[in-house]
Amino acid sequence: MEERTLDTDDGGRLALYSYGAAGAPPERRVLVVGGAFLTALIYRPFAMALSAGLGDEWAVDVYDRRGRGQSTEQPPDYSMATEIADVRTVLDTTGGRNVFGHSLGGSVVLNAAAEFAGTKHEAAKLAVYDAAVNFEGSIDTAWLAGFEEAVNAGQAGKAMARAKRGLAPGSPLARVPEPILAGLMAVVSRTRVNRMFRELMPTAVGELKAAMEEPLGAADFAGLPAGTCFLVGAKSPDYYKVTANRLHAAVRGSELKISPKCVHGSVPAAVKELVTDIAAYFKE
Repeated sequence: MEERTLDTDDGGRLALYSYGAAGAPPERRVLVVGGAFLTALIYRPFAMALSAGLGDEWAVDVYDRRGRGQSTEQPPDYSMATEIADVRTVLDTTGGRNVFGHSLGGSVVLNAAAEFAGTKHEAAKLAVYDAAVNFEGSIDTAWLAGFEEAVNAGQAGKAMARAKRGLAPGSPLARVPEPILAGLMAVVSRTRVNRMFRELMPTAVGELKAAMEEPLGAADFAGLPAGTCFLVGAKSPDYYKVTANRLHAAVRGSELKISPKCVHGSVPAAVKELVTDIAAYFKE
């Protein structure tokens, strides 16, 4: 693994981690953009597995988005434009033009690819899994205001409960009354994953609002490359399936692939069937 620190135009820093062949050419590099509540370290198993699946001459690049890992905090004027500029910074460094996004990272790369259309940063191949895009109202964001309120009030258990319920409607957790779930979250927040979830909640407020609060439509993604691949887990929350289907219908020449055994967390877990499908897509 190669580790680098990149300077951004607004005075920030991004931590970049590269796996696979050192000096891989642009056409054999894949940039992975991760989701909310997760660091680049969490994506290490996936990056290593994807690199192995792609082959000896490929590299996979993963960076810590703002407010996580070794990257600097979100700037005061943070917005989706910040995320797009950071993708541009990483691509300028690596030279890569193949991009993959998971969850909220899917929203980032779709917005970035739409903006880069017709420029030197235009994506050669683009794939997302369970993209957290509010496409034509595909995602109910009513819970975001309550989540932000609890985070700002320092009510970590309540904030975690609202996020868990909002991100997984219809799940068993979503049916647990909020006071009980908040108490449960306060107890389990000591585990490694939930401790990270709790630490990243302030960062998540801004990025979730930037990615999902305003519904987007077909015109916003008209410039996506033909062959864009929308992947979704069959066992993921339903709104990801709705989003993927609507995006596929709106983007001419795109692909839609449902992973039968996969859940939303199958990317960082490096589930073999999903890694195989993603590697095959980029190698075609």
